Amino acid sequence: MTPAISVRDLRKSYGDNEAVRGVSFEVGHGEVLALLGPNGAGKTTTVEILEGYRQRTSGHVEVLGVDPAKGGVALRQRIGIVLQACGIDAYLTVREVVQMHSEYYRAPRDVDEVIALVGLDEKVTSRVKTLSGGQQRRLDVALGLIGDPELLFLDEPTTGFDPSARRQSWDIVSNLTALGKTVLLTTHYMDEAQMLADRVIVIARGAIVAEGTPEDIGGRDLDKTIVSFAAPADLLGVPLALTVADGHCRFETEDATRDLHRLTSWAVERGVPLDGLDVRKPSLEDVYLRLTADPTSEVTA
Repeated sequence: MTPAISVRDLRKSYGDNEAVRGVSFEVGHGEVLALLGPNGAGKTTTVEILEGYRQRTSGHVEVLGVDPAKGGVALRQRIGIVLQACGIDAYLTVREVVQMHSEYYRAPRDVDEVIALVGLDEKVTSRVKTLSGGQQRRLDVALGLIGDPELLFLDEPTTGFDPSARRQSWDIVSNLTALGKTVLLTTHYMDEAQMLADRVIVIARGAIVAEGTPEDIGGRDLDKTIVSFAAPADLLGVPLALTVADGHCRFETEDATRDLHRLTSWAVERGVPLDGLDVRKPSLEDVYLRLTADPTSEVTA
């Protein structure tokens, strides 16, 4: 089966500024891909080219087997787009808004089914102006889904949400994947990418600097485990080489089970408390910051 999205050597220049520099990747049907990168990295330009709203300078792009620059209305019927902000008439009810947008499509999903899918069942008769920020964002997603798209573009879907609303939105995206939808997601929240994405691509300075699963991108799965704890008064005989700074002890290990056993056995024998004991691998955010901050990062595109 051909991929839902295929990009090869994509380039976009604005005068002397090359905003996208030879980007190549694919997205499989039913996959959730998170596209990450700092502001100005080229990810928004890339997504707008995929959506058919911006012309590329060169390269090969196919979305659902069609060049988005030539897809026209036929392609628009097959994709859904959820922008960071949507202009919706504040005095219409939720159902009126979704019903109106459904009429733009030849084969829309059932209006009430879509409203239920995004969790607005109890707000069908409420006017848009009365909805909370999280509820309005759910309505944005409903408008992206009403055409029953094969592919959905989600641009920063939870920006400005409180933690509860973000979690509810993640449930909506999970529901989409259960329906077999393909999702391309842009986000600045690393926990969001960790939770939702099958794969992650990091773009910096117009090029792809890393690609992989949230667990292994940038060699994250091979990174050492970091162990830290509040420095006790007595460190005599500790069986590990520790770095002590700012009242905390820290060490890195390739065998966390072995070295934690050595540390805790020593602590139990001597009655030494290990307050604030923390054991962790570098997070996706740690890896992201490393990849996007280093101008010598190897470009994989």
